[in-house]
Amino acid sequence: QVQLVESGGGLVQAGGSLRLSCAASGGTFSRLSMGWFRQTPGKERETVAKISWKGDNTYYVDSVKGRFTISRDNAKNTVYLQMNSLKPEDTAVYYCAAGINYFSYTYWGQGTHVTVSS
Repeated sequence: QVQLVESGGGLVQAGGSLRLSCAASGGTFSRLSMGWFRQTPGKERETVAKISWKGDNTYYVDSVKGRFTISRDNAKNTVYLQMNSLKPEDTAVYYCAAGINYFSYTYWGQGTHVTVSS
């Protein structure tokens, strides 16, 4: 069983930056694909970014390309989401997830709130 704990959320003004972290335990982190997802009330969960277990494949939703960067440190069992040039529409609960392949995510964190004020 993999446990995931997100941190780094908060309140930031538009144009600012935040870095989310997700610490994993209980599994072989270096063999897991990792992803960041977000959800706002009344909307479906959205895939924000994904990274393969080797770190050689990444995916970003169009709305964050050029602003967000996903990375991982397998020595620290941690995945990051660097968010720059934040916009009010980035406001959401951000979830970290882990899976045995790039397209399917089994384990989820509890979420961290990101609020971007205009």
